[in-house]
Amino acid sequence: MARIKIDLPETFSFSINIPIRITDINYAGHVGNDTILSILHEARARFFNHFGYSELNLGGVGIILSDVGIEFKSELFYGDEVIASVAAGNFSRVSFDIFYRLEKNNAEKKPVPVVLAKTAVVTYDYTQKKVVSVPDEVKVKISTR
Repeated sequence: MARIKIDLPETFSFSINIPIRITDINYAGHVGNDTILSILHEARARFFNHFGYSELNLGGVGIILSDVGIEFKSELFYGDEVIASVAAGNFSRVSFDIFYRLEKNNAEKKPVPVVLAKTAVVTYDYTQKKVVSVPDEVKVKISTR
């Protein structure tokens, strides 16, 4: 089986620190894969908010997540703080990709990769219940590729 390989952009336009809570820990004593998806969701919501948008109002349209790819690099534990870097690119008429780099600092305060990820989103009009074009203003504002 082929392994997922995420090709990240060289630059990220947004970064946020997210603390790992006790409720993020699974029975194995580390952050579970389901929580990683929740962390990506939080990072994406904050990324959009940074540019004055939300997942339901991205320049007048909403989004639907169409796929996700996650490369796990190392574990996260209670008390760790994730540095979540986010960028957008690969724009088409009705979709684009959001890239994520999750890191934590080691004892020497150097970033250690935890997760590389990509989500594909489709722009959607929830009132009309149909896929719509990505607004040009959004492409210009959030694009880093």
